[in-house]
Amino acid sequence: MSGQTGEIALQVMWSRLISVVEEQAQVLIRTAFSPIVRESGDLSAGIFDRRGRMLAQAVTGTPGHVNSMAEAVHHFIERFPLDTMRDGDIYITNDPWMGTGHLNDFVLTTPCFHRGRLVGLFACTSHLMDIGGLGVGPDATDVFMEGLYIPHLKLAEEGRLNETLMAMIRANTRLPVDTEGDTYSLAACNDIGCRRLRDMMEEFDLDDLDHLADHICSRSEAAVREEIARLPKGTWSYEMVIDGYDEPVTLRATTTVSERGIHVDYTGTSAVSNRGINVPHAYTTAYTVFGLGCVVAAGIPNNAGSLAPLTVSAPVGTILHAEKPAPVSVRHITGQMLPDMVFGCLRQAVPDRVPAEGTSCLWNLNLRGRTQDANGNFGFSTTFVSNGGTGARPDRDGLSATAFPSGVKGTPVEVAESLVPLIWWRKELRPGSGGLGRFRGGHGQRIEIGSAIDEPFELLAALDRIDHPPRGRDGGGDGAAGRIGLASGTVLRGKGLQQIPVGDRLVLDTPGGGGLGDPSERAPELAARDESEELART
Repeated sequence: MSGQTGEIALQVMWSRLISVVEEQAQVLIRTAFSPIVRESGDLSAGIFDRRGRMLAQAVTGTPGHVNSMAEAVHHFIERFPLDTMRDGDIYITNDPWMGTGHLNDFVLTTPCFHRGRLVGLFACTSHLMDIGGLGVGPDATDVFMEGLYIPHLKLAEEGRLNETLMAMIRANTRLPVDTEGDTYSLAACNDIGCRRLRDMMEEFDLDDLDHLADHICSRSEAAVREEIARLPKGTWSYEMVIDGYDEPVTLRATTTVSERGIHVDYTGTSAVSNRGINVPHAYTTAYTVFGLGCVVAAGIPNNAGSLAPLTVSAPVGTILHAEKPAPVSVRHITGQMLPDMVFGCLRQAVPDRVPAEGTSCLWNLNLRGRTQDANGNFGFSTTFVSNGGTGARPDRDGLSATAFPSGVKGTPVEVAESLVPLIWWRKELRPGSGGLGRFRGGHGQRIEIGSAIDEPFELLAALDRIDHPPRGRDGGGDGAAGRIGLASGTVLRGKGLQQIPVGDRLVLDTPGGGGLGDPSERAPELAARDESEELART
């Protein structure tokens, strides 16, 4: 590595790498066809060194994408050794076990060359609205029913697009234009990352990233280990029951804090389900280490170094270590509960750092139907992102209608109505849904949707916290349970394909977060604010 190698220069270059990947992510947002990407930020972007170590990730992005994408890059390097990579190559997969957990996420990796030498790799992920199969729902009984399965392939070779692969992709989706466009969007964002990296390396007169990569990883790992050294040492367990598909699922975690790091083990968790709520181990790891990072590494950049002291295990055959060909389409329903599992363990050691349970899993509305244009019938398929409340925090209320831990934003109603023939009659906070406590849980929402045309539409339901709402802590009340049904009074199932008849409306109440502490200790001004905002429990 030639050029500047002093401490200040290394820190400046590290910051530049973070800005490079953030621009990479913003290009993906601006060019994406899927509204869940451009409106909600369901994506990831990052840069990796020649060893496959993640050096920087975009702030924009979800933990499930970022931390599992980090593992995906290693698989690309194994399949396509570095000495076979050429400038202009692009690699693609949606393998749930070597990517980000289900088929609707495409992972693209692009080798970056500078001065004729491979210096690093850019990777990105985004959620595509439709990749065929049964759709984004839990009804499949194996992964092959869930859509088009793409192994590790070349999307482009030395700049020449694989037209055969693109034809296969277009032919296996209900939304060929959107799916093709999103694939190009992913490729473009990596390309921008490569350009900006080359600009940076020219500016600092760098031949490679090796010294900078070692600096980033070693400093980050040391910082996390310093934080772990301050924690009490020991082993703590926590258990949570969630709705499951046709029977409840038990999640059990045992977290051990030692001088070597933090390890979370999920022995005792329920077995694999016969429906698509299962979680590949990479996704289990992704959300578990994110939860750990919230406690011990909140101010430390996320990269291979900061992740190194945090390890995860789950027995093969449990719902958190499902092997191929298990169905995994809505793995987020189970996997996004895992930060709460980590918090449940660590609250026994550091209660002032962790919140009560929240809704956790997204309450995404996967909606599908038929309509007409001048040429006849055609279908629509969309995902409307909605959220419940988060758990109360040790020093303040939980957040209402907020996606934690995924971090994605809710879909604006105006955007949704411009894309599909549906009307959102109501989208408002759900008063009193946050669990009572010294600090209150965040509130959920009430959402009401009907068809704008004389056609029914379908809901591919993948919702939880209906039978088992978020639990309060230290005397705090539970959050309100989620509910789903029709305006006519029919109760719908929380999971599975169901039809919304013409003339009726889909009505959802998303869950509230759990409260924390004795409600009698709530500050009078906070109680008065609840009353003035008409959000108090009646």
